Amino acid sequence: MIPFSPPKIYQELIDEVVDTLQSGWITTGPKTKRFEKDLTAFNQNKNTLCLNSATAGLEIMLRWYGVQEGDEVIVPVYTYCASANVVFHCGAKPVLVDVSGDFNIDAEAIRAAITPNTKVIIPVDFAGFPCNYEAINQLVREDAIRSVFRANNPNQEKLGRILVLSDAAHSLGAVYQGKKTGQLTDVSVFSFHAVKNLTTSEGGAVALNLPEPFDNQQVYDYLCVKTLHGQSKDALAKSKVGGWRYDVIEAGYKANMTDIQASMGLVELRHYQETLARRKSIFDHYSEALSRYDWAQIPVYETNQSSSSYHVYPLRIFGITEAQRDQIITAIFEQGVSVNVHFQPLPLLSFYKNLGYNMSDYPVAYDNYSREISLPVYYDLTDEDVKQVIRAVAGAVEHVLNA
Repeated sequence: MIPFSPPKIYQELIDEVVDTLQSGWITTGPKTKRFEKDLTAFNQNKNTLCLNSATAGLEIMLRWYGVQEGDEVIVPVYTYCASANVVFHCGAKPVLVDVSGDFNIDAEAIRAAITPNTKVIIPVDFAGFPCNYEAINQLVREDAIRSVFRANNPNQEKLGRILVLSDAAHSLGAVYQGKKTGQLTDVSVFSFHAVKNLTTSEGGAVALNLPEPFDNQQVYDYLCVKTLHGQSKDALAKSKVGGWRYDVIEAGYKANMTDIQASMGLVELRHYQETLARRKSIFDHYSEALSRYDWAQIPVYETNQSSSSYHVYPLRIFGITEAQRDQIITAIFEQGVSVNVHFQPLPLLSFYKNLGYNMSDYPVAYDNYSREISLPVYYDLTDEDVKQVIRAVAGAVEHVLNA
């Protein structure tokens, strides 16, 4: 069976983890701080904070911006539940909007959803392909949009507009208008979960890119405290001579990354361009072979202004129903190939459905979802494996279409 997305575990990574274990320092320490600096250099943003998950990063930034009960946060309907769950955690309301044909949030749908209660927009870089940040960033800076923004705390007053908080869980290394994800808008949040292009088994990072008059270093320093129970010193700082005394300045959260996780990330990042190149090669193989079939809708992953991180290959099949898509998936598995679906739009999930979100309000998202099959993409997928995937997909589709 060809798996869908196994992690790449190789000797250099193992050696780095062992080095951490033998160092006597396994929680947040020197390797976490080095990983943060390396990520900042890679993305060319202003400061980076590593945490235990992307979900924690999204929620922490919502809370930093003062999102609370009565506020609204605009989220694409086509995303993983974490993008919206964090809004509920803050007591606010997720305002779901439809997406475009490239699976990413529709900028005009955002415009229509903005109210005086809107505090944040969370675009999601689906499958690693960047959203239309030029349109989104221009939108929140329009005089007419700024004029309806109601600031309720000093950070909101300082920014003076809706915060754009990019859910870049899929898109580390993606490029938009010559800039890497992480510097495309106010804040971007990455995921290093086990199935991501770069993994620390679990983990994430907040890439700060706040405009003046914000001091991103100062924000970073505060977030370090907020994500460690509000404690003024981490374990590394407390280990210094005479450094044992600390203070707690607020009831914070426990979301720090460990040096064990960071040691994996350091090695993964050193080889990340190689990883991206291999993933792109797999995308190109799929596209070249599948474009010969009239039923195949090839995903957009490169344009004149954007290139993906090649995280998910979301093939769509023209002219099929959701039930036929499910039959095709079963037939592919029967040929020894694992595939997936990214994602179930939020109104199809019981929690969101029971809150009154209705899938019929989001026709583009449903159409994308009902015909989508995610194909395997990972570094160790061989060219022969890719050919087997293509044969399995083609055979399954034609079997179902001709049934």
